[in-house]
Amino acid sequence: MDRDADAHEPIGSPYVGPLRARLDALRELIGLSRTRLDSQTLAEAGRVLEEAAARQRLSSRHTVVAIAGATGSGKSTLFNALAEVPISETGLRRPTTAAPIACTWSDGAAGLLDRLAIPPRLRRRPLAGGDEELYGLVLVDLPDHDSALVRHREQVDRVLALVDAVIWVVDPEKYADAALHERYLRPLAGHAEITFVVLNQIDRLPGEAADQVLDDLRRLLDEDGIALGEHGEPGAAVLGLSALTGAGVGELRELIGTFVQDRNAAARRLSADVDAAAAKLRGMYVADGRTGLGERSRADFSARLAEAVGAAAVGESAEREWRRNASRACGTPWLRLWRWYERTRVPGGGAPEPPAPAEEELTARQRVEQAVRTVSEEASHGLPAPWAQAVREAAVRGAQGLPEALDELALQEAEVLSRKPLRPAWWPAAVLAQAAMTLLQIFGGLWLVGQIAGVLEPGLLIPALVMLAGIVGGPLVEWACAAAAKGPARRYGQDAQRRLQEAAAGCGRARVLDPIATELMRYQEVRERYATVSGSSARSGVGTTGTRLRVAAGARYR
Repeated sequence: MDRDADAHEPIGSPYVGPLRARLDALRELIGLSRTRLDSQTLAEAGRVLEEAAARQRLSSRHTVVAIAGATGSGKSTLFNALAEVPISETGLRRPTTAAPIACTWSDGAAGLLDRLAIPPRLRRRPLAGGDEELYGLVLVDLPDHDSALVRHREQVDRVLALVDAVIWVVDPEKYADAALHERYLRPLAGHAEITFVVLNQIDRLPGEAADQVLDDLRRLLDEDGIALGEHGEPGAAVLGLSALTGAGVGELRELIGTFVQDRNAAARRLSADVDAAAAKLRGMYVADGRTGLGERSRADFSARLAEAVGAAAVGESAEREWRRNASRACGTPWLRLWRWYERTRVPGGGAPEPPAPAEEELTARQRVEQAVRTVSEEASHGLPAPWAQAVREAAVRGAQGLPEALDELALQEAEVLSRKPLRPAWWPAAVLAQAAMTLLQIFGGLWLVGQIAGVLEPGLLIPALVMLAGIVGGPLVEWACAAAAKGPARRYGQDAQRRLQEAAAGCGRARVLDPIATELMRYQEVRERYATVSGSSARSGVGTTGTRLRVAAGARYR
C-alpha cells in the first residue's frame, strides 16, 4: 500500500452515478430558485454543495469517523481502546476532552484534518501503526456534547457536520437522555447508514440487564425515526460493549474495518445530507394535488373576456344592422321616402349612438379584473407559496393595460363593420322587383287618371288590378326580402361576434395566459429537478456494505 507522508489522494473526478445526478440537480435547483426563494431558505442546500465540493478535493482513501457522547459515557476510553494506546485523556474530572483529538491509521489525511481544524499537536497514530483492517480510518474523539462549556458544544456541532460517520457512545444511565435524542439523534435520523450507536459500560449491568437496555435503546432509536440495520435493511448499527474490559470492542473494530474498507462513507454521508436538504425544501417545491391550467379554465377565461368586451352585443348589433340595411335596400320607394323624411324632420335622427356611460365602462373593467383574478387563482391553486405568488404576479403584470387593449379591439371591429357594404348579394334583383312594383302602381294610377279625365276609354277594372298588384307586390317583395335576410344577417352577426371573441381571447392569451404558462413551466422544471434531488433510487449507488455490517451487529446483540 502507498503510504507517502503528507500526501492526500483527491477523488479527482466528479461524483458518479445517482449521487452526481442529485448534486447536479441540486445545483440547478438553487440556480432556478434564487429569484423565487430567499437566500436563507436555500442556505442549507448551498452548504451541502459546498461541503460536497470540499470533500471531493480531499482524500478518497480515508474515512473520518467521530466518537461522540455525553459526559462520563466513556467515549475517550473507547477511543483509546480502538487505538490500543492511551491517546485521549480519561478520568473523573469533567469535561476531560477539551478539543477534538484525531488518530489516523494511514498517512495522507492532513487535508481532512485541516478541514476539521484539528491542529498537528492533537493528531496521533495508533500503537505500532494499528490494525491493517482499519487502514484509512481517521478517528476523532470529540468533547462532550452536553458539556457545560458552550465552546465545547460548538466544536461538537461543527465537526459532526463534516465527518463521514459517527459513533454515538451512551451509557446505561444516560442512553435515554432527551438532550441526545432531541438535539442530535432525531434531527440526524436520515443519516442512519453512517451511524453507530454503542452502549458502553455493559460490564456494570448484571445478568440479562444489558440485553434489556439494548432493546430499550433500539426502541428509543426507532421512535426517533432512525432505521436500524436489521433483517436485511440498511440502518444504524446498535451494539453493547465495555471499553474498560474490552468486551465487544473487537466486534466494533471489525464493523468499523468493514465500513472503512468499503470507502464509500463520504458518499453515503453526502447522500444523507442531500436527503435532509431536500426534506427541508419539500414545502417549497411539492404541490398539493394537480396543478396547472386546464382547457376548461382557459375557455372560461376567454369567455369572460368576450363578455367584458361585449362580443355578444356587437354580434347582435351587427345582425340588426344587416337586417336594417337589407330592409332599406329592398323596401318600397314610398317607405324609403318616409324614412328619409323622418330622419330630416327629427334633429340628430341619423347621428351615431352616444358612447357608453362611465358606469358601464367601469363594469367592463371590473369584469376584466375579475377574469384575471379568477384564472390566476385557478392556475396557482395547490402550488407552493413562492410559485403561487409568482403566477399571481405574472397575471397581474399581464392584466395591466388589458381593458384598454380590449376597448381598442372593439373599436377596430366597429371600423371593420362600418367599412363593409352591409347589403345582401341579391339586392339588385330585389331593387328591380320593387321598381317593377312601383311602375305598376304608377302605370295603373295614370291609366285611372286618363280614364277619369276622358282621355282613355273607360274600364276601371284592369287599371285598378294593375295598380293593386303594384301596391300589394311591393310589401310582399319587402317581406320576402326580410325573410331571406334573416339567415345571412344571423351569420354576419355570428362572424362579427366570433372575430371579436377570438381577438379578445388572443389578447388575453398573449398578456395573461402565456405569462402564467411560463411560470408554470418554470415550476415544472424546478419540480423535476427537485424530484431528482429527492429521488429514493439515488441511494442504490452508494453501496451495500453498510447494510451487511449493521445486520451483523443486530444479529450479535439481539
